[in-house]
Amino acid sequence: MKRFFDIVASLVALVMFSPVFIIASLVIKVDGGPILFKQKRVGINGIPFSIYKFRSMVINAENLGGYLTSENDKRITKVGAFIRKTSLDEIPQLINVLKGEMTLVGPRPNVPAQKNEYSEAQWAKRNSVIPGITGLAQATLRSKATWQQRYDLDIGYIEKSSFFYDLWIIFLTIKQVLVKGGN
Repeated sequence: MKRFFDIVASLVALVMFSPVFIIASLVIKVDGGPILFKQKRVGINGIPFSIYKFRSMVINAENLGGYLTSENDKRITKVGAFIRKTSLDEIPQLINVLKGEMTLVGPRPNVPAQKNEYSEAQWAKRNSVIPGITGLAQATLRSKATWQQRYDLDIGYIEKSSFFYDLWIIFLTIKQVLVKGGN
């Protein structure tokens, strides 16, 4: 049921957001550089895949700093700041969902370098499910969550995930972005 919902909802969202997709692509292109950012992430059972996002940082940002960004990160472009605040940078991940590499709701996929932050057991548990575009940490604490809070929320989700829980997390995510302005 989850996979069916992911496919249908992703197709509907891609059609619904196609004007936003086109406008964001044009604005990012005018800002200079490629439209999409592609990065290796860790999928289910530790299998790597390439995640797609609208580019929100300067070209070669990964060579100018670590995988984490700070609140006033100089690598984030002006256009990028807006698309991050509104979560528009995540729209291309609907392609990852259609490919089966991601799901709409699940723990956010880590970059491979983050493996150092986990014990082997934690890493295995964290990657025992398909990663998601949004998760409980994003729906409740957004980017303000500490590593421990994010981990606890991700494990809590893994242990009690269900279709209706996913719908609740999607609702909370929409509320977080629309009502709270993405903060």
